[in-house]
Amino acid sequence: MNGLEEMLLELKDTSEFMVDLAYSSLIYDNEEIAEEVIFLGNTMEDISSKIQDLVGEIGMNRPEEVARIAVVIRLEGSIMSIAKAARSIADVVLRGVGKHPVLAMSIKESETTISLAEVSKDSVLNGKTLGEVHLSTQCGMFVIAIKRNREYIFGPGRNTMVHAGDILIAKGPEDGVYVFKSLADGTDKDLSP
Repeated sequence: MNGLEEMLLELKDTSEFMVDLAYSSLIYDNEEIAEEVIFLGNTMEDISSKIQDLVGEIGMNRPEEVARIAVVIRLEGSIMSIAKAARSIADVVLRGVGKHPVLAMSIKESETTISLAEVSKDSVLNGKTLGEVHLSTQCGMFVIAIKRNREYIFGPGRNTMVHAGDILIAKGPEDGVYVFKSLADGTDKDLSP
């Protein structure tokens, strides 16, 4: 069941990330982040379908695995419920329901934000590892995930290479967002802290 376990782990990691992004989209009233949550939800639907197909195949070919299949089905269902809740939160932002006064107050007290930036081919980040560019020193932003094509790299490390077309998802101070986006889009070429 290795492939099945890997897909369940991917679902779990993705749903956790979706919840973080969904709350951030709500707190900061950020439609771009909310749209990413919806995209992730669609990706999870694809993985969920693959899990269901594989579970059916295993059940037909190996009836002795029925007990483990039941556990997999329960886990998959629970994880998908979490993802659905995250999508519902993001949907509030996308429908423009607006900020709740309590959320607005928490934003004023919060010192961090989440931002997305696509790396251009002209960016100083292109072709370098996260350790080489020291974004946290540059602008205070810490990359929590990278979207590369339709795949996500969660919790990238200092040895993770950044490529043109990558969408960096970073967390940090509001005043670091401009520098972060400028480095990613190639406007700012200065990597000195």
